[in-house]
Amino acid sequence: MAQLQTDIAVIGAGPQALTLVTHVLQKKAKLRDRIQVFDPSGAWMAQWQQQFASQEIPELRSPVVHHPDPNTQALRSFAERRPHELHPPYDRPGTALFQEFCNSLVRRWQLQNHVVPAQVSRLEPQSSRPSRFQLILSTGETVSARRVVLATGGGKPRWPHWAKTAIRAFPSGKLNHSHQLRLPELGSLDGETVLIVGSGLTSGHLAIGAVKRGAKVLLMARRTFREKLFDAEPGWLGPKYLKGFHAEADMETRWQMVHQARDGGSITPAVMMQLRRLQRQGHITFYEHCQASNAQWYGDAWAVRCGVQMVHQCLAHQPIHRIWLATGTTLDIRTEPLLADVLAHYPVETVHGLPLLDEHLRWPGCELFLMGPWTALQVGPVARNLFGGKLACHRIVPAITKASLAFAYGTGFKPSPTAPSE
Repeated sequence: MAQLQTDIAVIGAGPQALTLVTHVLQKKAKLRDRIQVFDPSGAWMAQWQQQFASQEIPELRSPVVHHPDPNTQALRSFAERRPHELHPPYDRPGTALFQEFCNSLVRRWQLQNHVVPAQVSRLEPQSSRPSRFQLILSTGETVSARRVVLATGGGKPRWPHWAKTAIRAFPSGKLNHSHQLRLPELGSLDGETVLIVGSGLTSGHLAIGAVKRGAKVLLMARRTFREKLFDAEPGWLGPKYLKGFHAEADMETRWQMVHQARDGGSITPAVMMQLRRLQRQGHITFYEHCQASNAQWYGDAWAVRCGVQMVHQCLAHQPIHRIWLATGTTLDIRTEPLLADVLAHYPVETVHGLPLLDEHLRWPGCELFLMGPWTALQVGPVARNLFGGKLACHRIVPAITKASLAFAYGTGFKPSPTAPSE
């Protein structure tokens, strides 16, 4: 079997991957037939759509000007006859509207046949051809690529220690991470009590979905539930905060800035309003400054204990029928199986699991580019968001479309503390 070849291989077919491809084609349309996208679904935005449907999320958190098209006003123009699907404040698009808009982009940019229905299981630098990669697909095929862009979400679900220790001692479906949950597939939860752990927007969506199915919900967080429109302040979208961020040469300090800006998750005012209304109706109880220390399954329910110094101890007296963990993900590039061979050939320095990339978000020593949360040390706190995809494109696209910015093999690597000009 002849080995397939491509110039640019994009791993992932979500919103950031779509953003990258449209921006590349805007700069250099003739690259269309030299780009190949790999995603197990075989379709653009399939995983994104599944995630939103799983939590029954009705609208985006990002405003109408944040989307994959290079034209900032494209989504607003698309929604011209559907203004009711743009929600205040900042005209945030409804989920269905955004998906249809992205589908229209795929057609307009003629990208319908660019997604290969296969998962990339291994990414190997080719020792005989140091400027190329070999992609091992789940289908058994191999693909040779000159440049690779990793545009998957990344990270692993974060399980609290007490949840890990209880993992073998309960019936199926009674303890789940949010990544495993599909609200539309659940039947009635009438008469059940669901404990949801986490203080971010995911916990809010799951709580609303559980109450809708008849459950009583206990919302637990180690801190106060915080109400914020965006997960990072708008100043992080431009020079107000990013100028100082890029001027900071110490990457440990940058990581602290990212960590503080995202601040462990928050809930939008619209969702918080729904949660408080359900609280007043007796469907939801908030447990703030509370952290579980132990969970044991007895017969048909959990007995959950909080830490010794926590404010609330009454959970120990409440039978809990399900526990849902909205505790986010952990990021450590060194534990990503897909990148094991890349790490062996091209070791990379990391800060709290995030790699130090060059100014074009390129892995040191090769033509591998990263997008999404992996790029937070270069892009900033919004790296994983829709606008973070555009910020990443401002860096990656020039390196892909301009021959003068191709990696000079054999030269030293020095990550730039500054952002490239736009």
